[in-house]
Amino acid sequence: MKPAYVLGIAGSPRRNGNTELLIREFMRGAEAGGHKTELIILTKLKISPCTSCGSCQKSGKCIIDDDMQLMHKKLLEADCIVVASPIYFCGVSAQLKSFIDRCQTLWSRKYVLHEALISPDRGKRSGYFISTAGSKDYNEVFEGAIYGVKAIFSTLNIEYSGELLFKDMEYKGDILKHPDAMRMAFEMGSSL
Repeated sequence: MKPAYVLGIAGSPRRNGNTELLIREFMRGAEAGGHKTELIILTKLKISPCTSCGSCQKSGKCIIDDDMQLMHKKLLEADCIVVASPIYFCGVSAQLKSFIDRCQTLWSRKYVLHEALISPDRGKRSGYFISTAGSKDYNEVFEGAIYGVKAIFSTLNIEYSGELLFKDMEYKGDILKHPDAMRMAFEMGSSL
């Protein structure tokens, strides 16, 4: 069986924080499972916010010339996409939100211009969401972020296949104190 191309997108503004540690472990598991992996750290890219100019609805192309052009290509090539972000006010980080918003071009191609983004014979593509939140009491803290991630996965013909969500992770490195978090991330990645 051909190894899958697993694309990881780390959306935290804080380097080597809780979500980045988890996604790295997920990717390590996927690599151990024989898959080709690539981890993108959004803070290393130049991605401007969507200006809502409407150009993509006419041409299928974004007029903003930055790193998102390459990311559109990678999103369509990946067999599996894993997205990681800490929670900010019940949503994803600003970095990941800008990234998702700039996928408006792909949404326009699919729903306005009626282009097939992915060949129907391509097979199932899977997507995972990894997140941490500082809150320990608010049970619904992840719901807004999950909804947004599911929306972009749906646009990209990706089945929402799993999630790792950890509350009470306020400080950098808190995830390392959790008894099972890193093992769970590795096992999820290796089970692809």
